[in-house]
Amino acid sequence: MARASVDTSPAYANDLGADRSLVAVTARNNRSKGDKDPTDWMPPAEYVGCTYLADWVATKLRWNLAGDPAERQTLTRIAEGCDNTVLEVVPAP
Repeated sequence: MARASVDTSPAYANDLGADRSLVAVTARNNRSKGDKDPTDWMPPAEYVGCTYLADWVATKLRWNLAGDPAERQTLTRIAEGCDNTVLEVVPAP
């Protein structure tokens, strides 16, 4: 994921303005994910994959973050298997 600028980093790191911004997970999942994008990490429970992708894309759009070609390819490939996933983007503060 492209990093937020120095000016927006504090707001991005503490973003609670969108329901998708913070999802409770186990410490183990949080450690395994680290700063990996969907190319390198997806939730171990497959049934949440489409929701995770929608949340990922909404956050990228919310903060105007770029994705590299591998990330975009992965997002497109996985999204092809998702039905009825709603993508709602709340503008960043």
